[in-house]
Amino acid sequence: MAGFQNPAFATFVAEIKDELILAQIRILRSNRGFEVRHASDQARPAEELKSIFLADIRVLCDFTDADQFRPLKSAPNLRTGWILLAPDDAALELALHHLYPNAVTDWFTVKSGTAPVTNYREFTARQSGMYRITAKLSDAQATDVIRACCDKKFCLKQRMWSVEGLAPDPAAEKSAIPCLEPCAILLEFARKGMRIEQEEKVTVALSPSDAASLKAALTLALQHPDSQIREADFNAPGNPRRLQLALEKLNSHGITLANAPEGE
Repeated sequence: MAGFQNPAFATFVAEIKDELILAQIRILRSNRGFEVRHASDQARPAEELKSIFLADIRVLCDFTDADQFRPLKSAPNLRTGWILLAPDDAALELALHHLYPNAVTDWFTVKSGTAPVTNYREFTARQSGMYRITAKLSDAQATDVIRACCDKKFCLKQRMWSVEGLAPDPAAEKSAIPCLEPCAILLEFARKGMRIEQEEKVTVALSPSDAASLKAALTLALQHPDSQIREADFNAPGNPRRLQLALEKLNSHGITLANAPEGE
């Protein structure tokens, strides 16, 4: 008797014609099953890549190329330079479970129209203890926090949930992996965001040119993040999501690089 087949995974496998890109991985059908590799290694000969086995996947997923811990598996920092042969559907399912936990199940619920989306207000309303503060963010403040935390530089999931005034992620900007509710990273970042809002404000008068320079500096810092700062260390001023939040606030106030007057 044939073993039980997960209907969600069976539907997903049917979507793989010759190949399929899922977030940062490329799945290719072959006469030996499925070949899985990092999408950026698509053009590299297989012999240049390190062959790994299912037992190696967990370690592969847990650390970046710079040996930094990956608290968010959907972050665009998956290691490169490897190749995995999954001989059958069961092996591929196990590999994807480690690479992108719950991705196929969540994808299937969206495809079947049964996705249990939990929006920001509903999610934060049921928080307790130190996370109750996250409900105090205004819609505008929550929008800046969400845009910063869930930016495609930090997460490849397509955000299906939202807050008043903020639309879900456009499908073309992210991967096929849906995000159905705020994650633990977002919750912690929202807590820090509210603590920042509660701080006594400092008023600084900036010319349009200075404001444009500030925005350019933040943009440059985001392009060259400090590799020593842990991804979820939101107390660090140089944390990339903190920098992105400052940038979102400048954007919310209409400050752009175009604000600076042209030189005479």
